[in-house]
Amino acid sequence: MLSKKTKYGIKALTFLARRENKEPVAIAEIAQSEHISIKFLESILLLLRNSGFLGAKKGKGGGYYLIKDPKDISMAKVYRILEGPIALLPCASHNFYERCDDCDDETNCGARRLMTQVRDNTLKVLENNTLADIAL
Repeated sequence: MLSKKTKYGIKALTFLARRENKEPVAIAEIAQSEHISIKFLESILLLLRNSGFLGAKKGKGGGYYLIKDPKDISMAKVYRILEGPIALLPCASHNFYERCDDCDDETNCGARRLMTQVRDNTLKVLENNTLADIAL
């Protein structure tokens, strides 16, 4: 299941991508528009800023803004930053692989084979969509 952090991060990015002017937007405006608590949104936007998707301006007229073109923001990258691994099992992960303690034969593990298919299909959808695609 998608965490609220990831859902709200996607909503905030989509909000910023839909704006015609690319001026900074106050956190309060994003929070009110997207029905997200300001405190929670602050932590999400800081993470997205530290990951290179957003810029921030302090003071009057300040706020957050996209520093990349929405067509250059892969949803797979956003997902990994906000949610972590795409695979539902650590043994099915490309980037966060860990062997399961309770598995004697990874090659013949039905759960691993199934979750690898889920990972591959999820990854395909995320990689084939950018922020521009979902901000229509």
